[in-house]
This record gives sequence, structure tokens and C-alpha cells, in this order.
Amino acid sequence: MKLQNYQLKNDRIRQAFIELKRQHPERLKERLNLSWSNWGFGMESLVDSVKRLSQNGVKYIELHGNHYGPDLGYDPHSTMQILQDFGMKVSGVCGMFSQHNDLASNVAHHRQAALDYIRREVEFTSKVGGHYLLVVPAAVGRPTAYDDMELERSIESLRIVADEFVNYSVRAAIEPIRSAETTIVHTVSEAKAYIQAVNHPGIQHINGDIYHMQSEEAHIGEAIIQAGDQLANLHLADSNRCALGEGFMDIDTIIMALYLIGFNQEGRFVTPEPLGPGGDPYPAMYGRPDSEALDMLVQRTVSYFREREEILLG
Repeated sequence: MKLQNYQLKNDRIRQAFIELKRQHPERLKERLNLSWSNWGFGMESLVDSVKRLSQNGVKYIELHGNHYGPDLGYDPHSTMQILQDFGMKVSGVCGMFSQHNDLASNVAHHRQAALDYIRREVEFTSKVGGHYLLVVPAAVGRPTAYDDMELERSIESLRIVADEFVNYSVRAAIEPIRSAETTIVHTVSEAKAYIQAVNHPGIQHINGDIYHMQSEEAHIGEAIIQAGDQLANLHLADSNRCALGEGFMDIDTIIMALYLIGFNQEGRFVTPEPLGPGGDPYPAMYGRPDSEALDMLVQRTVSYFREREEILLG
């Protein structure tokens, strides 16, 4: 029976991976760095979140970018103490961009809020040893455009703070988001074009998210390979945005594509962010945490990911 188009693409990635295993087994010795994005844990204390992740063998955490004002957000010193107590490190910081701090907004003080927010988060990311700050070109949860100048405003806004990323040695990781949640930059190719338009050494990387990619990309594995060395981090969730293994996402092809681009290296991370189904997930950050459900979410996701990785590499 003739294979379907997506199966042909899967097969090309699998054959390339098999060839990599055969010719360069040394490139597969290091495993992918597994992190976890904690903002989906709601109002849980950082101590409880870090403890859970540590107990499940997760060595890195992507911290909620919660410095929404000068008096808000994680304190660098106490954050580092908690991480050291559990032998964990920071992969990066998940920048949160709503209508109130929107790089593409037609409301000037909303753009200014985005710039001030980025300045605070870049400094914090550097202080806690994070590698990247996730940046979304337009507000998440606003799928209706203000006008046809959003892309230009976003590019202009990000240029203003681009030097901060260089000064603090933090990567700006541009995240494409599905069109149901935001207005511009929905695919890897659009993220590359956005980065090229910003045209600044501090704005060079991409944060992928396989949940968004299944809506916007022709093929997730091919999009990962297209992102290549610009990919700094990849958010993970199954097709239903729940724990890995609970949907029909092709995790094997994703893992193989990551190894093909040499993603198993220092400073590159795969980061589960299973937020559950729905449109705007941002309310989750203020929810009351269900510790038992979160324990199960982490345990299932981590064990399933590592199981599939070992099957492929074994």
C-alpha cells in the first residue's frame, strides 16, 4: 500500500536517523536535556514545583516570567537557593505576553510595558543562569488583529531592547504561536523571517512548541529540521495538550528530528508544557494547584519521553 504523504516524511526522517546511528554513534551518546515549564502549575510555591521535578529526574526548569512589575516575580537570590537545594538549574524563562504588554500593540503604553517587562526578565534570566527568554511577537490570547501594521510595530519594538540580550548573554527565543491564539508569526519560517527583519545579533533563536506546530506546520519533524541550530528550546505536549503518551502526537519522529539537528547539547532543551485543551491557557497561571494531578502529569510525561528516547537510541 502506498504511504500517505506525512508517512513518507516520517520515513525520510527515520532513515536519516538510522544512518546517523550507523555512521556517527558518538553523536548520540548525550541525551536530550529535559526541562519543565512551571507556569502551568498555577499558584504553587516554587519549592513544591522544584521538588516535584527533581523527584522525577528533571534537572532543569523553565521559570514563569512573572516580573510583571518592579515589585513582582521571583527573587533571584531565593530562587537560586531553592534550585541549589534540589540540585536543579534554570533552562530559561517563559516570557508571558498579553494584551497589556504587547510588542505589536497599537496602544503605546502597552508596547512600553512589553519593553520594560523584557528588560526585567532578561536581567533576571541572567542572574539565575538561564540560557534564553521566550519572546512572543504579539499578545497570546488576542487572535484578532488591531490593524495591518502589527508586524512592523513588533519588529520596531523588539529592536529597542535587542541590545539587552547581548549585554546579558541571554538568547531571545522567538516563539511561533498558532493563529487561534495570536495574530502574527505562526510558523518556523515566519519566525525566521521575523528574526531576519529585526536584524540584530541578540535576536537569533526560536522557541518551538509542538502543540502549536501541529496546527500551523505541514510536518512537525521537518519544521524542527528547518529551525536547525536556531532552535533553543522545544515545548512539548501531546496532541490534546495533555501529558505525553495521552494523545496521538508522533513523539518518536520529534525525538529523531532533534537528534538529527544535534539538539542533544548544552544549552538546548526539550521542555514539557502540557496546559490542557482550550483556547487561552493564560488563566492557568493563577489557578489553584492540584498536587496529585500535577505529580501524575510530570511522572507520566517524563517516563514516556525517556522511554521513547531509549527505544530509539537502544
